[in-house]
Amino acid sequence: MLVLSGTIGAGKTSLTSLLADHLHKPAFYESVDDNKILPLFYKNPQKYAFLLQIYFLNKRLDSIKAANADDESVLDRSIFEDSLLFHLNADLGRATATEVDIYDSLLANMMEELPDATHKKNPDLLIHINISFETMLARIQKRGRSFEQIDHDPSLYEYYKELDQRYVDWYNNYDKSPKMQIDGDKLDFVEDADARRQVLQLIDEKIATL
Repeated sequence: MLVLSGTIGAGKTSLTSLLADHLHKPAFYESVDDNKILPLFYKNPQKYAFLLQIYFLNKRLDSIKAANADDESVLDRSIFEDSLLFHLNADLGRATATEVDIYDSLLANMMEELPDATHKKNPDLLIHINISFETMLARIQKRGRSFEQIDHDPSLYEYYKELDQRYVDWYNNYDKSPKMQIDGDKLDFVEDADARRQVLQLIDEKIATL
């Protein structure tokens, strides 16, 4: 089970598609375009932050269980990133201490590996796509989701900046599985075919060591 991670606009969905085609294995994607709560969150984060994260947590676990049906699979976001995002929102006053406690307890219970479990929940490899803050902003603007745009809500700039900084510590402290990092600025696999080949080769080489 390969799991992608990275901040907004890192290229997780694109690399998931590339890996699924490369490995001839199924891909599982984050529910965004059909997520009715996400636009509501951007309009009123204090009201919808907790509900949004519960929604994502449920969808993410569904994907993990479905991914276990194959010997190899690719997921476009780690379930452990949800905690990073929710704690950021809590620190910004968008969730209460009680909601944080409930979320953390629920995540721990959901991810606990039971002795008789037939499916593992932690990935075999986490692949983190590291991009600069400037690249993140450019890609958010390029993909054009109105509720994500700084022009629509200037306060999002500080939110994105804090999110970018927290990902550094999150990746450094991640210990649920083997991990690797891709330089998404240097290797623009979305636009550059040569970079695409290099990234797939790096991942192949890492998988071979597992």
